[in-house]
Amino acid sequence: MANVAKGQDKSVALRVSRFFRESRAELRKVTWPNRQELVTYTAVVIVTTAIVAIFLGVIDLVVSQLLGLLGRI
Repeated sequence: MANVAKGQDKSVALRVSRFFRESRAELRKVTWPNRQELVTYTAVVIVTTAIVAIFLGVIDLVVSQLLGLLGRI
């Protein structure tokens, strides 16, 4: 019974080791952005997030005002 447990431990250890080796190999294939691309992508994300936040804030304000008016009726 103990031999089976040891075999399973090796199997798990081998699988984990293989996973990390393959992950490292895949990460070497990735084309990483340079600094300028990274700055550009970050700016796009921040601007897009701000636009969506403003849009949702305006929608929330309008819906709140409409519900307030309906509550008074």
